[in-house]
Amino acid sequence: MTDVTGVTVGVLGGTGPQGKGLALRWARAGIKVIIGSRSAERAEATAAEVGHGVSGADNVTTAAVADVVLVAVPWEGHGALLESLREQLRGKIVIDCVNPLGFDKQGPYALPVDEGSAAQQAAALLPESRVTAAFHHVSAVHLDDLSIEEMHTDVLVLGDDREATDLVRALADAVPGMRGVYGGRLRNAHQVEAFTANLIAINRRYKVQAGIRVTEI
Repeated sequence: MTDVTGVTVGVLGGTGPQGKGLALRWARAGIKVIIGSRSAERAEATAAEVGHGVSGADNVTTAAVADVVLVAVPWEGHGALLESLREQLRGKIVIDCVNPLGFDKQGPYALPVDEGSAAQQAAALLPESRVTAAFHHVSAVHLDDLSIEEMHTDVLVLGDDREATDLVRALADAVPGMRGVYGGRLRNAHQVEAFTANLIAINRRYKVQAGIRVTEI
């Protein structure tokens, strides 16, 4: 398995529940984490709340300093943010965990994306970055609840760069109980992102925080 010792992970959208929760779990696993936000002050405040050596900075600084960057921002600002950080993200592994979803009276549903998926949009906007897709189905509620010592869930990792997907799988494996599983090429990211709508529907019906497990491996 790929060694992630010494890797610095930047979390764009780290002040939101998903980004903050992953930052917390990685930091507890001994990984250096920087939380990014449009406001450096807000990022620093969230980092202080998370603790465990996590630091905060504006998005530009976070993208420039980190070795690997997780994108956990709202879908509405996804494209504009990545386009603005193209230079800082050049040559870096980018992990897109954004789910383009809509909500109406019938519940959650997947939104159409011109490029096919949020991850494919990221790849189109960042042609010199190594874009992967992962961490779509991890419960932010469970991530933030430290009484849950092990995250019993699998993380599907998609991408066209084998070295990049191996490193992202290792980042998943670094969290106790979590397992990174290669899930295919980036062109298959749409159904992974869209499946989040099904999980939300399951959570609402059964009042749980559902995840996924892949059998036979």
